[in-house]
Amino acid sequence: MANYSYDEGGNMAAYFIITFLALILVPLTLSISTSHKKTLDGCQCSLCGEQRLRIAKREKGSIFTPRFSAKTIFIIGGWAVFAFLSYKVANAKMDNKVYDPFEILGLSISATEKEIKSHYKKLSKIYHPDKVKASVNQTIEEIQNKFVDLTKAYKSLTDESIRENLRKYGNPDGPQQTSVGIALPKWIVESKNNVWVLGVYGLIFGGALPTLVGRWWFGSRQKTKDGVKTSSAAAFFKSLKEDSTMDDVVGTLGQAYKWEFRSKTKTEDAAELDRLEKNIALTAPKQWETLRIVIDAGKNANQRKATILLYAHLLRLNVEQPNLQKEQTRILLQTPVLLNALLNISISRNWLIPTIYVMRLHAYLAQALLPRASPAKQDRVSQLPGITGEDTLKADDLAGVVDELERNGDSRAEDVKKAIAGWGRLELVDAAYKVIGERIVVPSSIVYLTVKLRLVPPSSSSPVISEKALSVEEVKRSIKANDQKDEEFLMGRNDAEPIEGEGAWAHAPYWPENRKPGWWLILADDKNSRVVVPPMKITNVPFSNPTAGDRNYRTYKLQFQAPQAPGMYTWKIYLVSDTFVGEEVSRNMTLKIDDLSALNADEQPSEDEISDPDEDSLAGQMTAMRGGKVKKGAPRDEESDEESSTDDDQESGDDSSSDSD
Repeated sequence: MANYSYDEGGNMAAYFIITFLALILVPLTLSISTSHKKTLDGCQCSLCGEQRLRIAKREKGSIFTPRFSAKTIFIIGGWAVFAFLSYKVANAKMDNKVYDPFEILGLSISATEKEIKSHYKKLSKIYHPDKVKASVNQTIEEIQNKFVDLTKAYKSLTDESIRENLRKYGNPDGPQQTSVGIALPKWIVESKNNVWVLGVYGLIFGGALPTLVGRWWFGSRQKTKDGVKTSSAAAFFKSLKEDSTMDDVVGTLGQAYKWEFRSKTKTEDAAELDRLEKNIALTAPKQWETLRIVIDAGKNANQRKATILLYAHLLRLNVEQPNLQKEQTRILLQTPVLLNALLNISISRNWLIPTIYVMRLHAYLAQALLPRASPAKQDRVSQLPGITGEDTLKADDLAGVVDELERNGDSRAEDVKKAIAGWGRLELVDAAYKVIGERIVVPSSIVYLTVKLRLVPPSSSSPVISEKALSVEEVKRSIKANDQKDEEFLMGRNDAEPIEGEGAWAHAPYWPENRKPGWWLILADDKNSRVVVPPMKITNVPFSNPTAGDRNYRTYKLQFQAPQAPGMYTWKIYLVSDTFVGEEVSRNMTLKIDDLSALNADEQPSEDEISDPDEDSLAGQMTAMRGGKVKKGAPRDEESDEESSTDDDQESGDDSSSDSD
């Protein structure tokens, strides 16, 4: 009969918990160790250096107030529990030890019977209860048990019957009860605790678990796939129009803070908000008046607070209260998510103008500049460190700004030069439509828009490195090698050609996070103000390096399906920066769709590729009812059918005559 024992010491349950924790903690720990943020180079101007220090302090905290994420806290706590349980298990007393008489007597397995008897006599003289005096830490029962164990071990090695029990049952006393351990404390299954145990189970599985699932379910229903509240998405959908201006786009964005931003305003913060609102109304009265109408219509304190802090950032107004500074940072870091949701709504309706405005708004927020419909010259210059809208500079480009500041002996020239050194102006090297394996584009084919991009210094007076003159054969080999690489890239899955390096942090001294420059590539019908292909985000564009060889750029591809009708389609590609105001590139791109008849005979699709259904099949009958082409079935041979039927009749007649016989 089995003897069931409960885990009073918790040792067996500890093994299960240790295994479970190891399966979870090891991958999480490795993910943290391999997902550390890469240290990239960035803009070396003084403002960017100070901002990076503030960002590092906010993310890491200080020695006395370190910042740990929930994931880090869970890992630390998990390893602490793992260490405690491991220590407990390592020092636990094991009751299921295998009985070994040689170990009890202190003999080796190869000892002879004579050696066993001699050794037992020596031990008897030492451990006999009559000859041992109990010490402070010993009791008479312990001394007697020790001698009993020695005697039992001796007999199991010398007495035949006891040795037989040891051989058959593993114990000198004969068969023992089967012991089954249950990894549960005994108090859980005791009858007096049934009500409490059932109550805990009821609370966990009947209350806590449904509550967690319900919160997850209803919480997920309140947000869209873009990560914004459904109320915000509905407001975007209703407010955004095809003819929306930049101010309308900003006002539409401000409506979302009614649901996306939650906070309590303290008394000192309210006074600071009033001061900021007055400064905003004086600095940008027209824009603030438009937003004021939206705020008054919403009648929401959170919306007003978020809009004031957002415009304080755009106008570079100083926020003094620490609480408002933290909330402003939270609002700014949340704004790109809202803008992406707004962008998707505009793209879903194929509206070009609002789409361009939303893209440009990213850059205005990154550089803390008041948004305009079209970037002005002053906006581009105001991105430089120390330059504001009040400075009257005559230069038309960034390089001219440096020259003008140096001529005037301005101390800001050195800092501006550092910012321009890592700025990078986007250059469109080449753009083309390509179809894999085809020389022309036919209706409904899969087309790839390939663009070759690189960054060049914004300075027009940058030194030009003369390239080595190549022979005709070298030029041919270079063109052939580049065409082969382009073909391999088109056949691959990646949207961007692989390169080495991760780029650098952009010049964004007012943005509360390290930022890498990016661009949107969008194909549009400029005449009808329609988006033809949804935009693609482009990052890690390399700087120009003439010494790198023939492929001094990076290739990107945008896939779409060609129109169904042949003709000439005059479209335009836009490359809009999400970090720098005014850094945009556009080019007209005409797509020619040829009819299938323009293909050569060997390029025409064969019958095996697209075959008509058979007339006798169900698909053929359905196609014939719709007026489509079907394959005619093979003509039936009537004579052979008649002959076969005659033969069958004759055979049946012969069979009947033979039966009658």
